[in-house]
Amino acid sequence: MRRRLSSRLFATYLFLAMWIGASGCGSSSPESKNSGGAAHSKRTVCLLPKIKGISYFTSCHRGAVEAADELGDIELIYDGPIDGDPKKQAEMIEQWTVDGVDVICVAPNAPDVVANAMREARAAGIHVITWDADGTADSRSFFVNQATAESIGRGMVKAMVDDLGPDAEGDVVIISSDATSANQNAWIDVMKPALAESRLRLATIKYPGENASNALADAKDVLQKYEALKGIFGISSVAFPGAAEGVEQAGKSGQVLVTGLSTPNDMRRYVKNGTVKSVVLWNTIDLGYLTVRVASALARGDLKEGATTFDAGRLGTLRVVGDHVVLGDIIVFTRDNIDQYDF
Repeated sequence: MRRRLSSRLFATYLFLAMWIGASGCGSSSPESKNSGGAAHSKRTVCLLPKIKGISYFTSCHRGAVEAADELGDIELIYDGPIDGDPKKQAEMIEQWTVDGVDVICVAPNAPDVVANAMREARAAGIHVITWDADGTADSRSFFVNQATAESIGRGMVKAMVDDLGPDAEGDVVIISSDATSANQNAWIDVMKPALAESRLRLATIKYPGENASNALADAKDVLQKYEALKGIFGISSVAFPGAAEGVEQAGKSGQVLVTGLSTPNDMRRYVKNGTVKSVVLWNTIDLGYLTVRVASALARGDLKEGATTFDAGRLGTLRVVGDHVVLGDIIVFTRDNIDQYDF
């Protein structure tokens, strides 16, 4: 009788222990508590750069982490191909779709290559946006746009003309990234008519991919080929330092000017030694911050089609133009102000 009673007590104790454990809110639960005590699920936001491991996108990631920490309910995943391969981007989107994440933020290196994976993610109920570079219109809901193509393209041409002087005449070369890069192509479309308004002639466009060594080789090639070369545009964060290095190695610093798009940290040395006078960009930390802010608003249902403004946290109220959430305008970094920035 004593042995049977002990068995019953043990079974009751085991049942109660299992019931208490199942109904509790331990660390294995997918829910967390907010300050008011109500449980809510974290939203998973995936940030996909064109290429992982370069300072431009690393600084964007810094801003994204800041926004995620500030919001408190975001699980941020940052990953991308280390070689800029758009097929690998597509594979990552497909995997995140299987994982059932909440939002995928894509900086597409080749919009057509990743479009199908992005459309399939949307069909599965996942919010998909683009940032830094846009994709096909049907593959995303919003584009987080750092600045308009008009301001970026004309800003680079103005920087070159100002640096060379308004009466400068001769050849210039554009070193881009991949021929399929939508944002670079949009900027080139603006640069061509802007250059036609000056005395500078566009001699050629080079496409080294997201590869600094190839950009360096292209710079050396055009320096030998074009005797009347006055300037080189490096219109990606990889092409610009590669082109500047090529000019420096050729001993042409101050003779052939280089301008374009890259981070102040990557270009500071070239500005200080006179190879570069102007660096054109935007605040990349703010771009990453805004992207996660937009992703969170979509997941919560706070950003909808037809919106004209967006509450961007510490960035204030920003414009929404159509389906573009616009960060702002370009920044021109020179010897006078470049040390004020750290990204």
